[in-house]
Amino acid sequence: MSDDLLGTFKAILSEEFGVPEDDITKDATFEALGLDSLDVVELTLVLEEKTGVKLEDEELEDVRSVGDAIAKVEEKQG
Repeated sequence: MSDDLLGTFKAILSEEFGVPEDDITKDATFEALGLDSLDVVELTLVLEEKTGVKLEDEELEDVRSVGDAIAKVEEKQG
């Protein structure tokens, strides 16, 4: 798992959603971080801007944690 992507997630989640960086780990679920489904959609839009990777809605159905999202982004980059 890319440390760069984890850093990107930490930056986005802390800046855009006010999540404390210490709470953001690859195992942290979006629910535990206080994000609802609309927040996750917004997160994917910001991710697309920062990484150039577009995640479709159906690809997000099984994404529950930061690690899941990083894996999806890496899969699309690969």
